[in-house]
Amino acid sequence: MGQAVKGTITIEGQEIPITNPNKPLWPEAGVTKALYLRKLAVLAPFLLKYCQHRLLTVIRWPHGIHGDYFYQKNAPHPRPDYIETALHDGIEYIVLNKLPQLLWLGNQAALEFHPSLHHTGSRLPCEWMIDLDPSREVEPRIMEAASIVGEVLASLGLASIPKTSGATGVQIIVPIRTGVTFDELRTIGLLVGQFVAEKHPHLFTLERLKKDRGTAIYFDYLQHYQGKTLAAPYTPRARPGATVSTPLTWEEVRRDVSPLDYHLLNIEERLKQVGDLIAKVPPQPVEDILKHMRAKPFPT
Repeated sequence: MGQAVKGTITIEGQEIPITNPNKPLWPEAGVTKALYLRKLAVLAPFLLKYCQHRLLTVIRWPHGIHGDYFYQKNAPHPRPDYIETALHDGIEYIVLNKLPQLLWLGNQAALEFHPSLHHTGSRLPCEWMIDLDPSREVEPRIMEAASIVGEVLASLGLASIPKTSGATGVQIIVPIRTGVTFDELRTIGLLVGQFVAEKHPHLFTLERLKKDRGTAIYFDYLQHYQGKTLAAPYTPRARPGATVSTPLTWEEVRRDVSPLDYHLLNIEERLKQVGDLIAKVPPQPVEDILKHMRAKPFPT
């Protein structure tokens, strides 16, 4: 995508309006709207893959990350004809399938993309995600916690991919085959969570109320459910460093990388180097674990 200037740009045959291109969206990182739209075009082949055919919630910061923001579920009016939507539980969601739609949302200062965890017209999960949510704004143990969960999943025969949330946490993704239900994944999640919380009580908690967690990291297996969302892989986040939710290798986790290391200003170089780490892991045999659990209780 070329230099964004006020007016319109044509992408894939669609005209996209560009307003206030010099508006600072992430002032500390020096990211204006024009630069943001260029970076979205770089992220598009990766970000769109994990938003396609899903119900999209965006968070918009019309005046940049230090201004007011709002969650947008209903597709706004007026909108161009190329904006696809799907009706679900009385809400007309945007379905983000193509680059022109992404750039139109970017021009509206949609800075975060939170897709549903299932496809439109389905109530079955697309993947399994565990959310490790720190109770403190700065959590130096987050990569240690992620590594422990990854090892437990590996002991169950499940390969997984950690990703930074782009904020303070880490999500762990397990690719699955279609057919497993959200409730079945919650069953496995609860048992894995109980296991790590018992083995490492100062590091993990299953306590949902933040005020009751102390300094422990919340092992959130409940957020992965019909009707809920998690930050998409490769979404930017409205944080001062213009961080991006970035998949990692387990070697990087063991090296204790920081979630702040990956942002709009360096994500292009990283994606050229490592590609899409999620796509490299095939669907995992969670069905075998469910079968085993039905036959025999989970070991403690």
